[in-house]
This record gives sequence, structure tokens and C-alpha cells, in this order.
Amino acid sequence: MVSRPLDWLDALRRLREERTPAVVVTLAMVRGHAPRNGGAKLVVSPTELFGTVGGGNLEATAVRRARDLLATGGVEPELLTLTLSDKAVTEYGVQCCGGEVTMLLEPVRVVPSVAVFGVGHVGLELARILARHELDLHLVDSRAEMLAPERLGVPDADGRLVGGPLADAVAGVHLHHEPVPEAALADLETGAHVLIMTHDHVEDLAITETALRTEGLGSIGLIGSSSKWSRFRVKLLDLGHDEASLARVTTPIGIPEVSGKAPAVVAVSVAARVLQLVDDAGTPAGVGSVDAAGTVDAAPAPEPADEPALPVTHPSAGR
Repeated sequence: MVSRPLDWLDALRRLREERTPAVVVTLAMVRGHAPRNGGAKLVVSPTELFGTVGGGNLEATAVRRARDLLATGGVEPELLTLTLSDKAVTEYGVQCCGGEVTMLLEPVRVVPSVAVFGVGHVGLELARILARHELDLHLVDSRAEMLAPERLGVPDADGRLVGGPLADAVAGVHLHHEPVPEAALADLETGAHVLIMTHDHVEDLAITETALRTEGLGSIGLIGSSSKWSRFRVKLLDLGHDEASLARVTTPIGIPEVSGKAPAVVAVSVAARVLQLVDDAGTPAGVGSVDAAGTVDAAPAPEPADEPALPVTHPSAGR
């Protein structure tokens, strides 16, 4: 495959915007003679190359290893050393420059995306936690006051929130005031993890139903009790969804090791599970990974009879 003539930084920026994973290959060390000097870079995506580290067996071997990392979801940088000698065993042709090179391969993962539908007490606490991670965080609410600057923070010239609970956000925070909140699903990135926890069960049902009809979501999590889900199941089946489709919805959400009904406790439990899903999404066959059909293998959470395992049923808890 021919490398495209695009600066590696521009290439990474474009791939990031397209949400395409990549590996940056850097000629980290050169001993003796080599086709390129130290510092040369090559960006490898699943289907494209940008730049060059010297061509021939050197580059082909680096590309193969980079694509292996992309295919397996590797996230750790690694070193690859090759000898450029006619006596070296090669797979893609001989390079007899006489030197030895060490390349650094650095995977660049797609920035994860999480959407929280409902920014009540639990949603706000959850946003506080998730905002401290490198991801795109979408906060959606039908109530304008839940997204008001005096509640979340005032956007500065760069769009970052300052002076509020999300002032130290690492994440890219995107606010969506949507009178019909399920409309925001159309704006989410591929692979987004959706968390549904609005103040209104009617809204929750509409968002869940639309999410099930939305292709490419990473996971769908619904807060609430077993009785709530039983009612939702009946309505969703009546709307044409089958059991395989309903299996995409994880409810209750969170991890069983963290229990409690206070908003901050619920948020910790939910955040822990979401971060597991984010991590597993880059690990093929990982626990909690998303399969080709979008089904999430979710960890179970304890649930007392007809009580939410991660409940938010009182107005003071954002429900």
C-alpha cells in the first residue's frame, strides 16, 4: 500500500476526527546506515499509511506489527528492532544498508464516547467522575435548568466549562438541551456508551426504544428496578423489538461491589462499569466487550425484590 502524502500530525488529527484507531511508528534509534534518520514517522491506520520510515522490509514489518496491534486492540507502546543486513532473515525482501534500527510503535486509540441522558443528582455526580477521563462526554436533558451555566459551569472561549463542578474536566464535554432527548442519539459517535437516567420513565422508555433502533452504539444502560424493566420489556416487545434486541439493554447498571442509594454512590458504581466497558471495547473477546451485534456482556448487579439495584426513585435523587 502506498503511503499518502499527509503530514503525520494532520493525519492523526484527521483519523481522530473520523474516530479511526492508528499506530504511530517512530524511527527511535539508528545504529549504522539506514534508509531514514532517527525521528522519521509513519502513521498506520487499518486501511491507510501516512509518511514513511524507509520502505522495504523495514517498513513492511512495522506495518504488519502495527496492524496486528490494531486488530487485537493493543494499547501498550512497544519497541521493534530490525537488522538491515543481507544475512538477516526477512519476509518482505532484503535491505543491506548495514545498520540496525529500533522503532517505537505507539497505539492511538479512538477517544471513547459516553452519553448521559438525564443530568439530575445522579447524572451530575456521574458527570463529575467521567469528566476526569479522556473521552467525549455528552450530557443530555430535556430540562434547560439542568444544563444551566450556574449549575455546570460557564463555557470559556475554547468551549471548556469553568467555575463549576466540571471546571477541571479532561473530557470533551458536550451539552445537549433536547425537548425530545432521544433526538440526541443521532448526534453520538459510533461506539458511544449510552446511560439512561432521566427524571421521567416516559422519557426513559422513549430513549431506550430509540437506542435499540440506533446502529453502532457501544452499549445501552438503563437505571431502575426490576419492576420498571418488566414494564418496559412488555412495551418494547409490543413495539416490535425481539428478545435478542432487548438483551442489548443492561439494567440495572453498575457493579455489584458498590451498593447504596445515595446519588454519589450510585454514580461511582455506574462510572466503574462504564469505564470497564470503555476499556473492554478495545480488547477483543474481553469480558463486557461489545460483539458484532452490539450486545454487551454486562456484569450482574444485586437487586432486592422490586427495588432498584441502582435506584433513583425519589425527586431528591434526580428521578
